[in-house]
Amino acid sequence: MIDIYFWLTDNGRKALQIIEESGLPHRRRPVDLTKKEQFQPEYLKISPGHKIPAMVDDEGPGGARITLCESGAILKYVAEKAGGALYPAEPTRRAAVEQWLFYGSSTFTPLAQQYGLFMHRFPEDVPQAKKHYAEIVRDCFGVLDAQLAKNAYLAGDFSVADISCYPDVHMHGAKGMGLGDYPNLARWDAAIEARPATQRAWASL
Repeated sequence: MIDIYFWLTDNGRKALQIIEESGLPHRRRPVDLTKKEQFQPEYLKISPGHKIPAMVDDEGPGGARITLCESGAILKYVAEKAGGALYPAEPTRRAAVEQWLFYGSSTFTPLAQQYGLFMHRFPEDVPQAKKHYAEIVRDCFGVLDAQLAKNAYLAGDFSVADISCYPDVHMHGAKGMGLGDYPNLARWDAAIEARPATQRAWASL
């Protein structure tokens, strides 16, 4: 059984989406960031950096219990364990998936989070920061849109690469600034939103 520790953030949604898509037995363990539950001593044993998501798999490699934090690591672990198209074994296809998995985890999401901070959560109005990060997010949308002009999904078939990028596109694009300038990205967003696993992952607590 896999326990997924999450909250309703972009990275938290990634963990929920991958576990729902995987079909693996799991339990949801909400960690309420508004109550600072991520700083509880027991949670820090799982996620030393007091971040969500985190994961515990009682049936890890060799039957050993494994704990993981960092959304990219969780996406890769669960997708690889599930097998199939989510994380293909063939080396060339896997390399394509990993390129966009890491683009989402290490480039796009951190920048989109700064956009969200200054647009929605920062206590002061900082127009320069808003303009700066809005331009960066639009540039990322353009990168994704160009890739999706050539493929139905980021690495060909639907995979963990798409889950890595979807929450921030959906939150800041489809439900935010709009995707009218990015028709391929809009088509992709709608296709992923319609997936049953996505709907389960984005359901209320």
